[in-house]
Amino acid sequence: MTSSKKILAIQGDITQQAVDAIVNAANNSLLGGGGVDRAIHRAAGGQLLEECRRLGGCATGDAKMTKGYRLLAKWVIHAVGPVWRGGNQGEDELLARCYRRSLELAAENDIKSIAFPAISTGIYGFPLERATRIAVTEVKQFLQHSSCIEQVIFVCFDTRTYECYKQVLLELLPEL
Repeated sequence: MTSSKKILAIQGDITQQAVDAIVNAANNSLLGGGGVDRAIHRAAGGQLLEECRRLGGCATGDAKMTKGYRLLAKWVIHAVGPVWRGGNQGEDELLARCYRRSLELAAENDIKSIAFPAISTGIYGFPLERATRIAVTEVKQFLQHSSCIEQVIFVCFDTRTYECYKQVLLELLPEL
């Protein structure tokens, strides 16, 4: 695995990423919410909401895919992460599953580049460092067994999140 070419963290706006797919930190309805979800729906335009309505929602830990419409990305993968409830309600596994499912959908659809936000770390309250370790571990493990995805970008909205991702990437992927 050539990690340095495959996994990186940047600080920026996920709606502005020129990748094949961006991941939306969605809620179960898939009909828009706050934070990243609101920004993606706003940037993609009303057609995204119409397509999401036809999907009939999504379970926590799962993901569904739509077109990107007015985004630079051709696709949006809507991943539903868990709400943090103290860590004893299966939150870690649910978060890991939404990263895995997003990557599976990307591979199934020949997506070469994908950008993730820090799923569940906003209003859902998942502890940032814990979520970051899960995200990086899941991506690393997936890329070790799949060569179809060429680049994964963790797009961090703020400096605190970016610094956390940089540190965890250095620790878990020292070859970067």
